[in-house]
Amino acid sequence: MTTLTMTPDLAPLRDAVHGDVIDPSDPRYDEVRRVYNAMHDRRPAVVVRAVDAADAIAAVTFARDQHLPLAVRGGSHAAAGYGTCDDGLVLDLGRMRGVRVDAEHRTARAEGGCTWADVNHATYAFGLATTGGVVSTTGIGGLTLGGGMGHLARRCGLTCDNLISADVVTADGSLVTCDEHHDPDLFWALRGGGGNFGAVLSFEYRLHPVADILGGPTFYPLDGDVARRWRELIADSPDAFNTLFGVLLGPPVPFLPERWHGRPVCATVTCWSGPEEDDDRIRARLGDLGPVLGQFVERMPYPVVNTLFDADLPPGLYHYWKGNFSRELTDGAIDVHMTYGSSLPSLQSDTIIFPIDGACHRTGSADTAFAGRDATFSTAFGPSFADPADIARNVAWCRAYDAALRPHTQEAGYINFLSDDDQDRVHTNYGQNYERLVDVKRRYDPGNLFRINHNITP
Repeated sequence: MTTLTMTPDLAPLRDAVHGDVIDPSDPRYDEVRRVYNAMHDRRPAVVVRAVDAADAIAAVTFARDQHLPLAVRGGSHAAAGYGTCDDGLVLDLGRMRGVRVDAEHRTARAEGGCTWADVNHATYAFGLATTGGVVSTTGIGGLTLGGGMGHLARRCGLTCDNLISADVVTADGSLVTCDEHHDPDLFWALRGGGGNFGAVLSFEYRLHPVADILGGPTFYPLDGDVARRWRELIADSPDAFNTLFGVLLGPPVPFLPERWHGRPVCATVTCWSGPEEDDDRIRARLGDLGPVLGQFVERMPYPVVNTLFDADLPPGLYHYWKGNFSRELTDGAIDVHMTYGSSLPSLQSDTIIFPIDGACHRTGSADTAFAGRDATFSTAFGPSFADPADIARNVAWCRAYDAALRPHTQEAGYINFLSDDDQDRVHTNYGQNYERLVDVKRRYDPGNLFRINHNITP
């Protein structure tokens, strides 16, 4: 932790902002400086809780003119802690959470402080949805800008594939509305390029007819054969059948026998958005993966499946994550997952494998900044825990897991699953798109004001 050596004169900022301008003398400071991941205990010079575009423009302009580090915060879920900073300005969009749905044209415009719970609530009223995350408290901004994986990805594509336009405050203080025809290079870069190019104040999404789905978890013994059968199931399933594969400790839920609570298990989390008459067939296919220890797979509103992990991952835990892409889930990778799955360090720790085929592969690698289109799976793994005394042990466990998995995966990984010590992977992660991203960065942020991210340096 660093100590602020000089506090900037905040009077001009207070005069320009209608929202809250909170400095360390404010009794709300300790509350508003916190982010989701307790690993990142930062002390910004000032937090601006914007209520409109004018506030955001004022905050960006002030940070630039005062040469302050600038962090942009939406839902604050970033594993790498990029929603905060020491001795700088945090632009917090959390008070900007409006959603407007155009049911006729199947679109929604959501403000940058929205979570997926906000968007799902608004769109479900019209029987519509778009690909979101798997935790409803996740902010839409970070997920979309990183690419966006979730329960509808095989059917609808990544979240960034469904982005139609965006309102962005750029480093020079301009408000730019970009789409395929207006500032198209910026629009291209936002779809997977992270928070490198500006503060995005609103996102316009393409929606799809999704209302109620068949969803929920199924638990199996920790067994590599379950993972191999799941691998075959994904390869032989229609796009409307999305299922995540997990390695975790059995949670204390009523549909899992108590003797399995806290013991290593495999799990799938299903989202079938196809016809209801096929529900029994889907359950049967899940049953073919291995001995079912417990299951809750029922018809539910789509927003509900997006909340299934919420209670297990509340704000304030410590998280240290890694992520990798892979073209295939090899037997060697499965062996590594089984080995480390048998020594998971806490009940909240897990490994989740996301299938990113289907509709995700119908967008070309150069069509958006998201470069992982040749991958079929994206793996997120790492410890989540409550006691800061366990940091060193958990980080060491995760790094050993990562090293063991690397021979079985691609060099690149999904930026939203990476920690703040993964800056050396940025070039590799963007692959063939990296040089074009650098060109866009030079045009819109030549001074690298937006650098608190997995940074693309101009």
